[in-house]
Amino acid sequence: MANDRVVGGTIFGGSVIGIILYAVLLLYAWEITIRVTAFIGVALILVILAWIGYTMATTPPPEPIKEIPEMGAPSEEAKVETKTKEQ
Repeated sequence: MANDRVVGGTIFGGSVIGIILYAVLLLYAWEITIRVTAFIGVALILVILAWIGYTMATTPPPEPIKEIPEMGAPSEEAKVETKTKEQ
């Protein structure tokens, strides 16, 4: 649990530093900051879409699901045996 707290604190501290750094960049170099941010955002979305497309294109289709008889319902073999006993 202590390890989780360290990781959480590190993520929190890094996020706060990132916010401050981003704010400073917006104040002094706003045009390039916006361009880079927009590019990274669009690129990440397109990478995720490419990954989904690649996965869909290269994954083999699943095998069809066999029907499972309901619990308590007689199977086809039991029905045949019952009919032969009745005759």
